[in-house]
Amino acid sequence: MPVTTPVRAAAEPPPALLLAREAADGQDPWGYLVSEKFDGVRAYWDGARLRFRGGGTVAAPAAFLAGLPAGQPLDGELWLGRGRFDELSSIVRRGHADAHAWGRVHYMVFECPNGEGSFAQRVQRLQTWAAASPMRSWQPVEQTQVAHAAALQQRLEHVVADGGEGLVLHRADALYSTGRSDVLLKLKPAHDAEAVVMGYTRGEGRFEGQTGALRVRDDNGREFLVGSGLTDEQRRDPPPLGSVVTYRWRGETLQGLPRFPTLVRVREAGW
Repeated sequence: MPVTTPVRAAAEPPPALLLAREAADGQDPWGYLVSEKFDGVRAYWDGARLRFRGGGTVAAPAAFLAGLPAGQPLDGELWLGRGRFDELSSIVRRGHADAHAWGRVHYMVFECPNGEGSFAQRVQRLQTWAAASPMRSWQPVEQTQVAHAAALQQRLEHVVADGGEGLVLHRADALYSTGRSDVLLKLKPAHDAEAVVMGYTRGEGRFEGQTGALRVRDDNGREFLVGSGLTDEQRRDPPPLGSVVTYRWRGETLQGLPRFPTLVRVREAGW
């Protein structure tokens, strides 16, 4: 079994952010503003530094940072485009800023942390700031109303057919809050969530002497195995204990556990 090392702690506590729950089947979009779910890297601008969700500092070029509003927090996703997460990851995870590569990175902002008023009012505020700042490094995410569940499903299918990941629904009347909450929902063709690596199982057959599966624990305290989706490299050197992984699944077992969980990606330490 490969020897693993502890996850490196972030230099400081991670920022408190709002996290989405899964939308229900046939979700009624009434009362929500709907946007595309960007397959990017969550980034929090605290008014002076750009930080990952895990607390680490993003090594962005000075010109990019100069285009962010001083003293005004923003929350959003660093994004290159649909289906380009791996390329984006290779850019933002570097310890130095590659100005040329960062020239293709978009900061898609969907929230102004600690802002007053409803979410709809905060969205309007973001749009006003953007209109007044032509030299900015960020852009507000388009938020729209959707009439009914059938229209929501049609929009989801359209986004996915064009290579998108899914949709996000945010209660239009919601005051700013943090933590995992029903005011923010994600809607995707297949469910996904995060879990913490608690251990490993030994591989068998062609995986003899390697990792067979990750033993993980989700936010609800459920423990289960994630064996599908691991690369050959990850089986030889699996994600460290305590690291956070994203997995995808379809439905639940009779025991209430995710059915067919598959590893999607590992969140880098500090992200």
